[in-house]
Amino acid sequence: MNLANRLTLVRILLVPIFMVFVLTRIPGGRYVAAAVFILAASTDGLDGYIARRNKQVTKFGKFIDPLADKLLITASLISLVELKLVPAWIAILIISREFAVTGLRTLAAGEKVIIAASNLGKLKTITQVVAISTLLLAELPIPHLELLGEIFLYIAVVITVWSGIDYFLKARKVLEKVHRN
Repeated sequence: MNLANRLTLVRILLVPIFMVFVLTRIPGGRYVAAAVFILAASTDGLDGYIARRNKQVTKFGKFIDPLADKLLITASLISLVELKLVPAWIAILIISREFAVTGLRTLAAGEKVIIAASNLGKLKTITQVVAISTLLLAELPIPHLELLGEIFLYIAVVITVWSGIDYFLKARKVLEKVHRN
């Protein structure tokens, strides 16, 4: 168990802690939830960087890292729907894209094709993290912070859909091969 994989596991362990603070009425809980979310999200880039730098990329890491990302984003979106900060259709759209791309990657892996994260996919993650963080902090006495969070959310939706379409267009040959079999 290398450092990168430990960081990924920490991200997974932070999800229930995030949920407790975001969904309970603990005074200041949303701010603690925002800090936990930002800490968890920051481990995403860090674990990959450490794994590549130390030449410690593992099969376990390739499996657990995207799973950890999806758990964090899914839990946060569902929580924000519960708090009426994110419309349910947006959460469904983003989560559906995650499942669809994961399914695509699974099909491709069955054909011995690896679909790596694209720059657009990385941008998608960044915009989602910024949107969620801003919405979690929207109660701060900063003018128009909630509006800014909503703007970031819609930007994240556009980039999420765009990156999903991009993955499927780039994987056309794999999809055609799977369809023929």
